[in-house]
Amino acid sequence: MTTTTTTSPSGIGLSRRQAAILVVVLLADVLDLMDSTITNVAAPTIVREIGGGETLVKWLGASYALAIGVLLVVGGRLGDRYGKRRIFLIGIAGFTIASLICGSSIDPTMLIGARLLQGGFGALLIPQGISILIGALRREQLPFVFSLFGPVMGASAVLGPIAAGLIIGADIGGLTWRPMFLINIVLGTIGFIVAYRVLPHEAPDAKQSIDGLGAGLLGLTMLGLIYGLIQGSTDGWDLVPILSLVVGVVGFVFFCLRQKTAANPLILPSLLRNRGFTSGLILGLAYFAAVNGFAYVVSLFFQLQLGLSSTGAALGLAPLMVGIIGSSLIARPLIPTLGRRLVIGGLAVSLLGAAALFVTVILTGDHVNALWTAPSILILGAGMGACFSSIYDVAIGDVAPAEAGSASGSLSAVQQLAAAIGSAIVTTVYFSQAASHGGIHALTISVAVVGGIICLCLGLVWLLPKTAPDDHH
Repeated sequence: MTTTTTTSPSGIGLSRRQAAILVVVLLADVLDLMDSTITNVAAPTIVREIGGGETLVKWLGASYALAIGVLLVVGGRLGDRYGKRRIFLIGIAGFTIASLICGSSIDPTMLIGARLLQGGFGALLIPQGISILIGALRREQLPFVFSLFGPVMGASAVLGPIAAGLIIGADIGGLTWRPMFLINIVLGTIGFIVAYRVLPHEAPDAKQSIDGLGAGLLGLTMLGLIYGLIQGSTDGWDLVPILSLVVGVVGFVFFCLRQKTAANPLILPSLLRNRGFTSGLILGLAYFAAVNGFAYVVSLFFQLQLGLSSTGAALGLAPLMVGIIGSSLIARPLIPTLGRRLVIGGLAVSLLGAAALFVTVILTGDHVNALWTAPSILILGAGMGACFSSIYDVAIGDVAPAEAGSASGSLSAVQQLAAAIGSAIVTTVYFSQAASHGGIHALTISVAVVGGIICLCLGLVWLLPKTAPDDHH
């Protein structure tokens, strides 16, 4: 393999192989994040074509996030045990096949099953990337390389629904929503070929064990909580959703107990005793649930209430992407200097955006449109970009270097689970209010709920470490 180098803006050269590894790892993350949000705009169109109603709307995003969130930490351990390159290749191949099944689905059950498969293989794929990069790069190259992740990942999360809206509007081959999944076949195949050629081989570590019982309890916890929330809000709070929530809570208690006794726990017990880390875990869960739910509800409002096409809804969400990208680029270099203060600023700007949207909808009433909401959505996007770049970096500020890997994996899993919980809770509020009081009232209540959650986050943020970790993390 040639060692010709490319030059980064920081003057640190990357060989062609290193650049290819970076591209394929970024591609994997982009595929994951775009597909985690791609159904936000597409949901009404999908429901019109294959049925499923409100239940399908809620499960389209929740099923993907549930699978990847539950299995993400396990996926990292599988990479340690069987080799990161091998698990990465299995993950991207499985993700590509699952995308084909999504795009070929003929009913809601088939589509939800395929989304679960997508999330499961994504959980194998994503954890390997950072470890592979660290092994392939020199230490002085890492700051530049990791500085790319904030803007790219933030943009990808919001680009998903925008791309979906444009694809549906184009109606490629009369397939409406299906190409937004089928395009993954091309991207996934290219990613697999490049990964097969450039990813380094490493010896598996047979000494690494996987806590199957802990993983099972975590899966039971999240399945019980999310199923209970979705079914209860859709079909009424009868015995089944209530029992499901109880099972979720009991599963969580036993999961925490298991972490104290397992030989190789999924989350190190010392992390759970770390106030800054646990505060960051809770804050991240609440914040990411709120903003993911917000993005989903606004896209539904644009289509179901304002009557916009999927393309129109995508353009209506464009200010959110602009805010996230711009804020991420500005905020990322400021993390070492500002630390916790950057998180506080991001939360404050997010709250300002939610308040501005609430006031806008109240004042404009039936005359509200996507143009009127654009400034508020832009402000909220700016707050999201600052928080996306900083919350978890600051949360591991006083975590020991030996615990940083487990901490990062746990936080990433929580971020995915937050997407599932947020889409379930906030859409539940929206649909319940829309049924009785109309879409405009439903949006104001949903935004008020999002604002309330952000206020709770502002109360928790003071428990975070004051600074982000040093480079040795």
